[in-house]
Amino acid sequence: MAGSAIGLGNIWRFPYVVGEHGGAAFIILYLLSCFLLALPIFIAESIIGRRGRSNTYGSIKKLAPGTAWQWLGLLTIVSPIIILSYYSVVGGWSVEYLFKALAFDFTVPEEHIEGFFGRFISSVWEPIIVHTIFILITAGVVLGGVKNGIEKFSKICMPLLFLMIIIIVVYSVLLPGAEKGISYLVKPDFSKLTAQTATAAMGQAFFSLSLGVGTVLTYASYMKEDEKIFASGMGTAVADLLFAILAGFAIMPAVFAAGMEPGAGPGLVFDALPFIFNQMGHTSAPWISAIISIIFFLSILVAALTSAISMMEVGVAYLSEEKGLSRKKAVLLLTVFTWTVGVLCSLSFGPLAGVRLAGNSIFDCLDKLCSNWLLPLGGFLFTLFVGWKMPKPDVRDEFTNRGRCNTRIFKTVYFIMRYFAPVGILILFISNLIF
Repeated sequence: MAGSAIGLGNIWRFPYVVGEHGGAAFIILYLLSCFLLALPIFIAESIIGRRGRSNTYGSIKKLAPGTAWQWLGLLTIVSPIIILSYYSVVGGWSVEYLFKALAFDFTVPEEHIEGFFGRFISSVWEPIIVHTIFILITAGVVLGGVKNGIEKFSKICMPLLFLMIIIIVVYSVLLPGAEKGISYLVKPDFSKLTAQTATAAMGQAFFSLSLGVGTVLTYASYMKEDEKIFASGMGTAVADLLFAILAGFAIMPAVFAAGMEPGAGPGLVFDALPFIFNQMGHTSAPWISAIISIIFFLSILVAALTSAISMMEVGVAYLSEEKGLSRKKAVLLLTVFTWTVGVLCSLSFGPLAGVRLAGNSIFDCLDKLCSNWLLPLGGFLFTLFVGWKMPKPDVRDEFTNRGRCNTRIFKTVYFIMRYFAPVGILILFISNLIF
């Protein structure tokens, strides 16, 4: 679950969203959103998954047979597949940057790396090739199953990822001019807070913790009876938050040191990281910079893969358990679909840049559709299902492991799931409509 939560939402998305919404003030709202809104939804999904012991559709069908609630199961199968389609494009960018690091391209004079990202994403074939590589690696791991594929992959790679991000943080905060970036992250300017900032903070919490798309529910269906749902949720939320904050301190000081704009958008991280490694090559042996850049971009690739794997597993579980497809056929079908939509998203930065859907590029349209609408809708319905549809004794049974733990905090968490979380998500919806 931590592997699912910790991914490009932390490294790629969090720093640029922080940059677009004013720094430290946004981070405070993000922290509140994670614990008061996202964590209860995480717990709600976990309760449904372990109680239903099936995929998102199968669990809802088992717990509320013959009702309209089954549409919730279908919604949370479609959403992660759409996300994976454009997410794999960004994952492909990490593949490309790993190749560049392996070729020692970040140790060359600074002027040679300026504008690289813009040239790369606007081209035709290179982004499609690395997008293909990324989706094939994802499919290969999912093909190995949960225990022998996904779990082994995450257990080995996640500690490595934390180690490398800490190394980059140390170097980034020591760059000349980095103190402005540090101040940007720790000194809140509450005058910059707007309704859009609050909406963005809630949306980032949903995206980062993989909520409302069935990934948590699917993994929870594999949980043992003695696993503590609240402890798993809290551990995942804390790990995810810690990594997001570390990513902010790895990227933002370097952004200010390089004289970049913090609100530069989705390309922020991929413009800032080459600068970090380029400067590292000037102040230390170039081979040290090259090795660290290789390991770091490998780590980013790992983070992207752990999240992509969880999204594909949602669809695979549904096709295997409900439609009777073999895991191999289910993986193949989803790979072809996500690859095809991903190609269109990739081309939206180049030849298809003029194609607009609701005023946005294909990539941005799918990102906003999922982050602002589908994820919150899924989370909203999950909390309603657990808070109002499931019998309270069943919810208590799963949350407390049949009365063996967390009995004292059950009432508080149940109240938040039943009242506070749905209201919070409704506010998010209304804000999206207004702004």
